[in-house]
Amino acid sequence: MSSPRAAAIAAASSWFDAGGMLAELKRRVAFRTESQDPGRAAALASYLNDDIGPSVARCGFAWDVWPNPVPGAPPLLFAERHEDDALPTVLIYGHGDVVAGYDEQWSEARSPWELVVADGRWYGRGTADNKGQHTINLAALAQVLAARGRLGFNAKLLLEMGEEIGSPGLRLTCERRADRLSADVLIASDGPRLRAAAPTIFLGSRGVFNFDLSVNLRDGAHHSGNWGGLLANPGTILANAIAMLVDGRGRILVDGLRPAPIPATVRSALKAVEPGEPGGPAIDPDWGEPALTPAERVFGWNALEVLAFRTGNPDRPVNAIPPRASAHLQLRFVAGCDWRTFIPALRAHLDERGMAIVEVRQATTEPMEATRLDPADPWVRWASESIAATVGAPPIILPNLGGALPNDCFADVLGLPTIWVPHSYPACSQHAPNEHMLSAVAREGLQIMTGLFWDLGDAAPPRRRPIAQGRM
Repeated sequence: MSSPRAAAIAAASSWFDAGGMLAELKRRVAFRTESQDPGRAAALASYLNDDIGPSVARCGFAWDVWPNPVPGAPPLLFAERHEDDALPTVLIYGHGDVVAGYDEQWSEARSPWELVVADGRWYGRGTADNKGQHTINLAALAQVLAARGRLGFNAKLLLEMGEEIGSPGLRLTCERRADRLSADVLIASDGPRLRAAAPTIFLGSRGVFNFDLSVNLRDGAHHSGNWGGLLANPGTILANAIAMLVDGRGRILVDGLRPAPIPATVRSALKAVEPGEPGGPAIDPDWGEPALTPAERVFGWNALEVLAFRTGNPDRPVNAIPPRASAHLQLRFVAGCDWRTFIPALRAHLDERGMAIVEVRQATTEPMEATRLDPADPWVRWASESIAATVGAPPIILPNLGGALPNDCFADVLGLPTIWVPHSYPACSQHAPNEHMLSAVAREGLQIMTGLFWDLGDAAPPRRRPIAQGRM
């Protein structure tokens, strides 16, 4: 005889196989929630008011749409199902906004706003980021309720509509409404698994900081035959300045942009992790910080990337010394680094090397803080054991995602341990044409989340610690 837990997971699987998940996601993909387009404000609000709100209400949640504290920014939905003061409380996060659809660039004349199934892939904008992922989590809650008649814990949901534009107002909302958002743990889903076939937990994210370098020497270009060797070339100067920041093998040369040594618990968690996905690009073994494994380089260390470099007219070069050059760079950084120190460190580093002529400015994109829950935290062990009970093997545990998420709002502002269980994979074409979710990963994700939520209400999980989560 199967256990009630196994029966709940089996029922969730049957619901999935009968098309329940596909129907839910198909409806949500149809909302054109492109947060980068000011003309989509009505669609952003409709997604919350006409879909998510009524959906969670059917699961016994009271819900409300909160205005964004940042003027002009999209609203957020808060929902709560409170069963008993003595029970643990989970905060669930997601975002319903997506990047631009790039409608004309999808293969086989597919529309990004219509869910299409082909070869085990569910195509549509938001399937991977993030409509598909929060749809799985909401469906898992419904499956536990259907099987048990109650959750066995208190649940809160915070769904924003501006993550793809930097989550304006999310941190301020968490600061101002900390009492409403208080919980014992955050359990959420975003980003990719390490590999499609590898259930994964990550515990935070690297931060991201963008900055611009520029060299402006004169008003116009001058003929390279008449002036070559007489006039300083801004492109040459800027190329050399960048080489003073990061060497030809990707090693960061600015002490103020380098992290502290990798903590022992993080190094231990990464020991068996091998990044990469079949069919993806080959990892360059000699790139980045020497003596680190590939996993340590992407999950435990900082990376400085040149995203754009421009001087002259790259599309139609002419025989002239350009008047100016510019570059856009990005630092992905781990917990323990403070992005507020980066510009002073860059300025001092360049000045000491005779590069005062190079201007350094923080980019207009908002930085994201880095966070990392200790892999030895009891919540990590609890989540890992639950997932292992569902899929038959422990998940891969990443101390943090290589990319960036607004996890600081939950880890630093609300003081929560943060458990992220992604339902996507690296080759999902997130943010590009042909974005998709793998059906097999979605099905397994529903099983995992049904098991997690069942276990949260079936036994005594770790409770909230008396102090806020710190950064490692």
